Amino acid sequence: MVQKTYSAKPSEIDAKWYVIDATDIVLGRLSAIIATYLRGKHKPMYTPHMDCGDHIIVINASKVGITGDKLNKNKFFWHTAHIGGIKERLWSAIIGGNHPERLIIKSVERMISRNSLGRKQMKKLHVYAGSEHPHAAQKPEVLDITKMNPKNKKRGA
Repeated sequence: MVQKTYSAKPSEIDAKWYVIDATDIVLGRLSAIIATYLRGKHKPMYTPHMDCGDHIIVINASKVGITGDKLNKNKFFWHTAHIGGIKERLWSAIIGGNHPERLIIKSVERMISRNSLGRKQMKKLHVYAGSEHPHAAQKPEVLDITKMNPKNKKRGA
């Protein structure tokens, strides 16, 4: 008996829209689930070289749950391309700053492959600091991450 490997065709791929409320959800678990849905690995028709993923809308990014003392210890680093141009910013400064959604974006971005397909998949991620989003016309389904596993919700919150 010969088994054939299934490969999805572009005409067979349909992308759904999901909305996730990030309030008190642990950052790493949230990012891992978002990365899975962006890549399309939750679908039985997943094909590694195709963009099978769905659109993900994350609201309340400023209220994401961070466990332990990571807010005051973890930092994001970047380089300005000038000599001695290494910069750093604490997670607490990012969450308290003008763009708290960047913490989730960077966290997910580092779980997605770094190539043209990964960049295409990252365009399907829409993160907003508040509870409002402009994608109501797409009729997104609510994806409740706290019901998937009790560990997804920050304890004591």
